[in-house]
Parts: sequence; C-alpha cells; structure tokens
Amino acid sequence: MKTLDIIALLLVVIGAVNWGLIGFFEFDLVSSLLGGMYSAASRVVFALVGLAGLYAISFFGRDRTISKDQSR
Repeated sequence: MKTLDIIALLLVVIGAVNWGLIGFFEFDLVSSLLGGMYSAASRVVFALVGLAGLYAISFFGRDRTISKDQSR
C-alpha cells in the first residue's frame, strides 16, 4: 500500500473509533485529548479525518487484483 493510503486508513479508523465512543458512551476522545471540541488541535484532527474519509472513497474504485507480473 502507498503511504498516503495507510495514513488515510489510520485516520478513518481514528474517526470511526471516536464516533463509536460518541454513539455508545457520549464520550468524544479526540476532544478530550486535545482540549475541547473547538480547540485548534481538535479542529485540525477532525478536518484531517474528514479529508481522509473523502480520500478513502477512492478505494472503492481501485482494482485490487494481483496480476501474474505483480505477484513476483
């Protein structure tokens, strides 16, 4: 995988875990770690998670089959 793909997937997982915590326990982990929902650091993380989610949409259109030339 490309480095950008790995970073995007990591951010999407962080976002998914955070939303799961919000849904199940009403606890926002990102905000609590970074100083509140409206702190600059939290807003940057939320923005990066959103961009990573949009980028991850491109994963659906990719061909993931391995040809004989690539498997060597």
